Amino acid sequence: MNTPTNPHIARFQAFDLLATLVAVLRSDGAVMFANAALEDALGTSRRTIEGSHFPDCFTEPHILQNALEGAGSNEFAALRYDAWLKRLNHEPVPVHVILAQTERPGEVIIELLPQEQQAKQDREERLIDQAQANKELIRNLAHEIKNPLGGIRGAAQLLEMEIESRELIEYTQVIIHEADRLQSLVDRLLAPHRRPHVVSDVNIHEICERVRSLILAEFPRGLKIEREYDVSIPEFRGDREQLIQAVLNVAHNATQALSERIAEGDAQITFLSRIARQVTFGKQRYRLALELHVIDNGPGVPESIKDRIFYPLVSGRDGGSGLGLTLAQTFVQQHHGLIECDSVPGRTDFKLLIPLP
Repeated sequence: MNTPTNPHIARFQAFDLLATLVAVLRSDGAVMFANAALEDALGTSRRTIEGSHFPDCFTEPHILQNALEGAGSNEFAALRYDAWLKRLNHEPVPVHVILAQTERPGEVIIELLPQEQQAKQDREERLIDQAQANKELIRNLAHEIKNPLGGIRGAAQLLEMEIESRELIEYTQVIIHEADRLQSLVDRLLAPHRRPHVVSDVNIHEICERVRSLILAEFPRGLKIEREYDVSIPEFRGDREQLIQAVLNVAHNATQALSERIAEGDAQITFLSRIARQVTFGKQRYRLALELHVIDNGPGVPESIKDRIFYPLVSGRDGGSGLGLTLAQTFVQQHHGLIECDSVPGRTDFKLLIPLP
């Protein structure tokens, strides 16, 4: 990226911190300043963009030109419309254009929101809000269940001591057994909120290898685990045990979906690690982030639960607790990250995103 020499840089340099595409124009359409995100999107240098006629960057330049003329004659303070932004050696991308006047006459700020990016950002915000709501729901529900559960189990034990009939004792054993099962479920629900966050230097590939050995010990035949690691990914500060559990839960979810292919002997899971640059998630822009993909060749996530797979107690299989992915999402979010899922029949990709220093 070229170092900008624009004299307006001191006024506009904060725009470089934004993930959205921003340009400052004169009323004739000439670019006074372009931020780093716009430079990346157009695939050309800031120096080339600045001074150019910005309406020419669109498939329909006259719309922006008319808007600039309207702004110059004070017909409006701000304007929004949809357009197609041209990019070097790429297809045009749909964007939402926001045009606003600055406090200086003859100066206009243009903000461009790629519509696919906006949809992705909206989806991520929903995931974060959903996870927060899930956390509060789980914590409150677990505490409400926990107290009477101990009383039920204790009463069943006392009752068992007072009766002599073997058949009746079998009933009290059922009560005790089911109370213990529910207690175990409650403990799992509360686990992420009880255990302190133990931070140390973490190597993501060591975590993947640990999970790989655990999964292969459970499924020694019928399942192959491939690794495609980017060895340049640096260590980062994190809770090793939480991240092992998060990756293990996602991998276990994959093995459950692969049960038929494991029986046939052609099941496959791939751990793929990459560095993502200049990415935005969780309403923040990060210079670097870890991308860890856990990909399986199973039947895909059922359409009926695709939008709810991170909800607690939602499972795509009979007998599933529906907690594995919920807890995985919680652990990753405690590292300021996010888990996304892209699934079609034959390929399901869970992507773990974690900011890197």
